[in-house]
Amino acid sequence: MTPTTPSAEQQMPLARRGLRVGILGGTGPQGSGLAVRFAAAGLEVVLGSRDSARARDIAAGLAVDGRGEIAGADNAGAADCEVVVVAVPWVGHADLLTELSAALADRIVVDCVNPLGFDKRGAFALGVPEGSAAQQAEALLPHSRVVGAFHHLSAALLRDPTIRSLDQDVMVVGDDREATDLVQELAELLPGVRGVYAGRLRNAGQVEALTANLISVNRRYRTHAGLRISGLTDDRPVVE
Repeated sequence: MTPTTPSAEQQMPLARRGLRVGILGGTGPQGSGLAVRFAAAGLEVVLGSRDSARARDIAAGLAVDGRGEIAGADNAGAADCEVVVVAVPWVGHADLLTELSAALADRIVVDCVNPLGFDKRGAFALGVPEGSAAQQAEALLPHSRVVGAFHHLSAALLRDPTIRSLDQDVMVVGDDREATDLVQELAELLPGVRGVYAGRLRNAGQVEALTANLISVNRRYRTHAGLRISGLTDDRPVVE
């Protein structure tokens, strides 16, 4: 896609544009953690679940220290947003996206699913025929704008209100420049986070697999490790 000059609306902060973010699998730790942080930044967030009543209950129980709102709905309801984050377990990834393919048409779909296996030696990356979860999403959602991001954020840190800065970067991969730019901006609504473009969607496999290494770091050092990319000269402000 050829880059174009952003419109006046596109240059407005996301919250002022009235952006709504749906989160499929929003009742899980990662999805609900992202929901709290996005809502604190002023966005309207819809948690999606197969059980809409459970989604509403969990949404009502999430404390939001900010200007945004969190609502609960079924997954189809969460898909009815401009940007939809996929935060479901890998085992249900393909089935859910197949089911919601029509509902997700023309949406920016942000896949943060990590195809991982676990055994007594720890976490390891699973092989995916399409190359990655994000590429599987692209294959199943031919009319959506698929971006990979938010793979390495700790759910525990996202959900902890005492953490004032996450102090890490979010690697963003995708083939649609306008969509990846928006997702980078979305990432930078999180405190202490930069959204860093990390290549085409074909590079999503390495990004997803790296999560297994971070889990190993966390287990050995009893921490919640993240990533910082050194050497960047981009002077976009990091929200603190």
